[in-house]
Amino acid sequence: MFYWWLGVAAVWVLLDQVTKLWADSALTFGQSIELLPVLNLTLGYNTGAAFSILGGGDGWQRWFLAAIAVAVSSYLVYWLRQIAGSERWLALGLTLVLAGAIGNLIDRLRLGYVIDFIHMYYQDYHWPIFNVADIGITIGAGIVIVAMLVKGNNP
Repeated sequence: MFYWWLGVAAVWVLLDQVTKLWADSALTFGQSIELLPVLNLTLGYNTGAAFSILGGGDGWQRWFLAAIAVAVSSYLVYWLRQIAGSERWLALGLTLVLAGAIGNLIDRLRLGYVIDFIHMYYQDYHWPIFNVADIGITIGAGIVIVAMLVKGNNP
Protein backbone atom coordinates (compact mmCIF):
# COMPACT_ATOMS: atom_id res chain seq x y z
CA MET A 1 0.00 0.00 0.00
CA PHE A 2 2.91 2.36 0.67
CA TYR A 3 3.69 2.73 -3.04
CA TRP A 4 0.02 3.25 -3.84
CA TRP A 5 -0.03 6.23 -1.43
CA LEU A 6 3.14 7.59 -3.02
CA GLY A 7 1.35 7.34 -6.37
CA VAL A 8 -1.58 9.33 -4.97
CA ALA A 9 0.90 11.95 -3.73
CA ALA A 10 2.54 12.08 -7.17
CA VAL A 11 -0.83 12.67 -8.85
CA TRP A 12 -1.62 15.51 -6.39
CA VAL A 13 1.81 17.09 -6.98
CA LEU A 14 1.26 16.85 -10.74
CA LEU A 15 -2.19 18.49 -10.42
CA ASP A 16 -0.64 21.23 -8.28
CA GLN A 17 2.19 21.90 -10.71
CA VAL A 18 -0.04 21.87 -13.80
CA THR A 19 -2.50 24.33 -12.24
CA LYS A 20 0.33 26.62 -11.12
CA LEU A 21 1.91 26.59 -14.58
CA TRP A 22 -1.48 27.36 -16.10
CA ALA A 23 -2.13 30.22 -13.65
CA ASP A 24 1.32 31.69 -14.18
CA SER A 25 0.90 31.67 -17.97
CA ALA A 26 -2.79 32.65 -18.17
CA LEU A 27 -2.88 35.41 -15.54
CA THR A 28 -0.89 38.58 -14.98
CA PHE A 29 0.58 39.13 -11.52
CA GLY A 30 -2.10 40.68 -9.32
CA GLN A 31 -4.81 40.22 -11.94
CA SER A 32 -8.14 38.96 -10.61
CA ILE A 33 -10.78 37.12 -12.59
CA GLU A 34 -14.08 36.59 -10.79
CA LEU A 35 -15.43 33.05 -11.00
CA LEU A 36 -18.09 33.35 -8.30
CA PRO A 37 -19.14 36.19 -5.99
CA VAL A 38 -16.80 34.66 -3.37
CA LEU A 39 -14.05 33.22 -5.58
CA ASN A 40 -11.47 34.84 -7.86
CA LEU A 41 -8.42 33.64 -9.70
CA THR A 42 -5.67 36.04 -8.63
CA LEU A 43 -2.03 35.38 -9.43
CA GLY A 44 0.34 35.97 -6.55
CA TYR A 45 3.88 34.97 -5.60
CA ASN A 46 4.57 34.03 -1.99
CA THR A 47 8.20 34.15 -0.84
CA GLY A 48 7.18 33.25 2.70
CA ALA A 49 5.32 30.44 4.41
CA ALA A 50 1.59 30.17 5.12
CA PHE A 51 -0.13 33.58 5.17
CA SER A 52 3.17 35.06 3.84
CA ILE A 53 4.88 34.59 7.21
CA LEU A 54 8.59 35.41 6.65
CA GLY A 55 7.69 36.84 3.24
CA GLY A 56 9.54 40.06 3.96
CA GLY A 57 12.93 38.38 4.31
CA ASP A 58 15.79 39.11 1.97
CA GLY A 59 16.00 35.58 0.52
CA TRP A 60 17.26 33.47 3.43
CA GLN A 61 13.71 32.22 4.06
CA ARG A 62 13.71 30.39 0.71
CA TRP A 63 16.35 27.95 1.91
CA PHE A 64 15.07 27.82 5.48
CA LEU A 65 11.54 26.93 4.34
CA ALA A 66 12.90 24.48 1.76
CA ALA A 67 14.92 22.71 4.48
CA ILE A 68 11.84 22.48 6.69
CA ALA A 69 9.82 21.06 3.78
CA VAL A 70 12.49 18.42 3.11
CA ALA A 71 12.65 17.44 6.80
CA VAL A 72 8.87 17.29 7.19
CA SER A 73 8.46 15.37 3.93
CA SER A 74 11.10 12.85 4.99
CA TYR A 75 9.34 12.27 8.29
CA LEU A 76 5.95 11.96 6.54
CA VAL A 77 7.35 9.29 4.18
CA TYR A 78 8.76 7.41 7.19
CA TRP A 79 5.42 7.66 9.05
CA LEU A 80 3.44 6.69 5.95
CA ARG A 81 5.62 3.63 5.47
CA GLN A 82 4.82 2.54 9.02
CA ILE A 83 1.03 2.77 8.71
CA ALA A 84 0.21 2.65 4.98
CA GLY A 85 -1.53 -0.72 5.03
CA SER A 86 -3.39 -0.49 8.30
CA GLU A 87 -4.87 2.98 8.69
CA ARG A 88 -6.29 4.31 5.45
CA TRP A 89 -7.63 7.64 6.69
CA LEU A 90 -4.40 8.52 8.44
CA ALA A 91 -2.45 7.43 5.35
CA LEU A 92 -4.65 9.61 3.13
CA GLY A 93 -4.09 12.62 5.38
CA LEU A 94 -0.33 12.10 5.47
CA THR A 95 -0.29 11.63 1.70
CA LEU A 96 -2.07 14.93 1.07
CA VAL A 97 0.19 16.84 3.46
CA LEU A 98 3.24 15.24 1.83
CA ALA A 99 2.03 16.11 -1.67
CA GLY A 100 1.32 19.71 -0.67
CA ALA A 101 4.72 20.09 0.94
CA ILE A 102 6.45 18.71 -2.14
CA GLY A 103 4.38 20.81 -4.54
CA ASN A 104 5.31 24.03 -2.76
CA LEU A 105 8.91 22.86 -2.32
CA ILE A 106 9.24 22.44 -6.09
CA ASP A 107 8.17 26.06 -6.60
CA ARG A 108 10.42 27.35 -3.86
CA LEU A 109 13.49 25.57 -5.26
CA ARG A 110 12.71 26.31 -8.91
CA LEU A 111 11.46 29.88 -8.61
CA GLY A 112 12.30 31.21 -5.16
CA TYR A 113 8.60 31.69 -4.39
CA VAL A 114 5.36 29.73 -4.41
CA ILE A 115 2.73 30.44 -7.06
CA ASP A 116 -0.70 31.11 -5.55
CA PHE A 117 -3.86 31.81 -7.52
CA ILE A 118 -7.03 30.80 -5.64
CA HIS A 119 -8.57 33.79 -3.89
CA MET A 120 -11.59 33.31 -1.64
CA TYR A 121 -13.37 36.18 0.05
CA TYR A 122 -16.64 37.26 1.58
CA GLN A 123 -17.57 40.92 1.43
CA ASP A 124 -14.51 42.72 2.87
CA TYR A 125 -12.89 39.59 4.35
CA HIS A 126 -10.24 38.11 2.05
CA TRP A 127 -8.55 34.78 2.74
CA PRO A 128 -4.88 34.73 1.70
CA ILE A 129 -4.41 33.52 -1.87
CA PHE A 130 -3.54 29.82 -2.02
CA ASN A 131 -2.99 26.89 -4.41
CA VAL A 132 -3.72 23.18 -4.87
CA ALA A 133 -0.74 22.19 -2.69
CA ASP A 134 -2.16 24.30 0.14
CA ILE A 135 -5.53 22.58 -0.27
CA GLY A 136 -3.78 19.22 0.14
CA ILE A 137 -1.94 20.39 3.25
CA THR A 138 -5.10 21.79 4.82
CA ILE A 139 -7.38 18.84 4.07
CA GLY A 140 -4.62 16.36 4.88
CA ALA A 141 -3.84 17.98 8.23
CA GLY A 142 -7.54 17.94 9.10
CA ILE A 143 -7.80 14.24 8.26
CA VAL A 144 -4.66 13.47 10.29
CA ILE A 145 -6.02 15.32 13.32
CA VAL A 146 -9.40 13.60 13.16
CA ALA A 147 -7.81 10.18 12.55
CA MET A 148 -5.48 10.62 15.52
CA LEU A 149 -8.28 11.79 17.79
CA VAL A 150 -10.62 8.98 16.77
CA LYS A 151 -8.03 6.20 16.91
CA GLY A 152 -5.67 7.68 19.50
CA ASN A 153 -2.73 7.41 17.08
CA ASN A 154 0.65 8.92 17.82
CA PRO A 155 3.33 9.68 15.25
